[in-house]
Amino acid sequence: MEFTIDLVTVLKIAREESTRAKTEIDALGPLAAYQRSVQRHDERLARAQDAQTLDCKAGCAWCCSFSVDIRPVEAFNILKYMENSLNSDEKKQICSEMTANSAILSGLDDLERMRQTLKCPFLIQNQCSIYEARPQTCRNYHATDSAGCKQSFDEPDNTDIPPDYAPGVYQAGGAHVEAFSQAMQDAGYDCAAYELSSAMLELMSDPEAARLRFEGKLPVFLSTEGTEVTPELID
Repeated sequence: MEFTIDLVTVLKIAREESTRAKTEIDALGPLAAYQRSVQRHDERLARAQDAQTLDCKAGCAWCCSFSVDIRPVEAFNILKYMENSLNSDEKKQICSEMTANSAILSGLDDLERMRQTLKCPFLIQNQCSIYEARPQTCRNYHATDSAGCKQSFDEPDNTDIPPDYAPGVYQAGGAHVEAFSQAMQDAGYDCAAYELSSAMLELMSDPEAARLRFEGKLPVFLSTEGTEVTPELID
């Protein structure tokens, strides 16, 4: 699917979010700043001119079997949500599935990971158990026709399935995430992308040590390899 980037809108969103994010990271710390940024993120997606064309709805979970990367601040936010909102049985199930997924995905390159269809460990009874704290990648994954999502699930080796998404939603979400991530990087925090299951398992094994590395502006994960993400919409 081809479309023209709306540079005026993209740059406006990026400037607004960059300014707010930098101020809040400095005043509130990265986690609180991220949580506020998420609220603005959702509002921007809802205001996009083509938001009404989306086919996503509760119970549609084809995209919840694709590999997801998260940044450290998102991992800390997810862990906090798990501690406050999930019961012991849910946590046990999630950790078990994380361990299984991590074993399969460990050592695979990006293309090999794209060809895996593994249920997200946070998907319980076809619902996201951490919906309020879901990563920005998940917040930005929208489709105007869920048939394409199902086809990607059914044909994981087919990398030629054209994306069917709403350009306005895509650009609003992408510009927002890239601006916040750049603000985090400018502040010196680890902003690499890490495979979800492996990163969460490492964080949960010693959250205090990970927190100290994060606050010290060091790489957060020692056993999970991160990837620097190149902006697609803004420089």
